[in-house]
Amino acid sequence: MEAAMGLMRRIPPKHTETALSALLSLLPEHSSDLLSQVDQPLQVLCDMVSGKEFILCEYNRDADSYRSPWSNMYHPPLEDAPQPSPELRKLEVEANEVFAIYRDQYYEGGISSVYMWEDENEGFVACFLIKKDGSKTGHGRRGYLEEGAWDAIHVIEVGPEEEEIVHYCLTSTVMLTLTTDNESSGSLNLSGSIRRQMSMKLSVSEGHLCNMGKMIEEMEGKLRNSLDQVYFGKTNEMVCTLRPPAELVQMKLPDT
Repeated sequence: MEAAMGLMRRIPPKHTETALSALLSLLPEHSSDLLSQVDQPLQVLCDMVSGKEFILCEYNRDADSYRSPWSNMYHPPLEDAPQPSPELRKLEVEANEVFAIYRDQYYEGGISSVYMWEDENEGFVACFLIKKDGSKTGHGRRGYLEEGAWDAIHVIEVGPEEEEIVHYCLTSTVMLTLTTDNESSGSLNLSGSIRRQMSMKLSVSEGHLCNMGKMIEEMEGKLRNSLDQVYFGKTNEMVCTLRPPAELVQMKLPDT
């Protein structure tokens, strides 16, 4: 299992589904652990009741059905499927509305979904998902890439309240894939993933949603900076070293 997880951490996100399927065939006894621990590129389904799209993941799945955060119904329909409590469902609805505004302001489009469920420690868990398709045929406002996707998964474990203080533990994963193929930039295929964790103890005076939103905003800023430095910064450095711009080559040529 340890070797399988090590392999999955090194697989590009666009090949995750194929690699995971192969591992499930080789290690059927670890299928539950693999499905719960391996983050896959997010898929989207349309809620026929509300007419809105929602994101599919392990956190809203039961058997082969997925719960929509908009109608709170499973697709395809499933009897006796787990549901959040009325109080938690109310918070989930509010979170989806607020997170949709956050998504539009920061990502200029895309799809977002928020799911919540009770845990065994008298607290609850919230999962915030964003999928942005940046390709030419995507639903974003900047279709410059031949293919491109940003999948963000934020899972927050919220502990029980103690003297108006709550412990929050955030685990965030971002999967990035982009492909270009044109005369100006040439052909480039870049993909990878990054995962980070952070924990905070915060007062609940402003509410859980406010606290979780601040943590996600801070974490996404750190992840974007890391991706910019690691993926784009290092790639730019390597390309400029291997294929320096014509102006730089001309400057280094001896005068004749």
